[in-house]
Amino acid sequence: MTQQLPATMSQSLFDSRADAIADAARQLAALGWTPATSSNFSMRVDDEHAAITISGRDKGHLGRDDIMLIDLHGHAVGTTARPSAETALHTQVYRRWPEMTAVLHTHSRTQSVASRLYAARGTIQLQGWELQKAISGYTSHDSVLEIPVFPNTQHMPDLVAQVDAWLDAGKPLHAYLIDGHGIYTWGRDIAEARRHLEALEFLLECEMDLRRLSS
Repeated sequence: MTQQLPATMSQSLFDSRADAIADAARQLAALGWTPATSSNFSMRVDDEHAAITISGRDKGHLGRDDIMLIDLHGHAVGTTARPSAETALHTQVYRRWPEMTAVLHTHSRTQSVASRLYAARGTIQLQGWELQKAISGYTSHDSVLEIPVFPNTQHMPDLVAQVDAWLDAGKPLHAYLIDGHGIYTWGRDIAEARRHLEALEFLLECEMDLRRLSS
């Protein structure tokens, strides 16, 4: 793939983002969280651009040529490649939180099943788990960590509007599930986003175990 970068952007900067995305994707694929080319990953490059996975690529075998540049409105920059169909959910994070630099979206079995189980409630409320403290801003197991479950749709503006409505209501948001789909989470760097993702996977597994054991 030929990626033409803006004159103000260095090749080394883009390559470092592409390599970080590909590395994270391969690791998450090895956990079985990206089946059948699903999932998408991105990193902010500068104030106006992000690097994101190209649609339809096997996340277990990504390289630099599988990552493309977009602007923060989701338009391809300097390439004819097609970004993920859910690009608008990534750029929404970058527009709303300038300090966030990485967005990870996966489709693990646990995430997908939990999204169906809790879709009718609209949220999963996590409380009492020590690992909640892995989420930035949470310092006690006594706090309530609320993860919304939004209805699925193939029309991305509808999903963007649901996330905006949650935030505009003044509710904290560190991640969300999409019904029958998977999870979105993010961070100030890719390590923080990965920590959030791993912690939430564990917490969702615990909640589902409790539900199964108490039935």
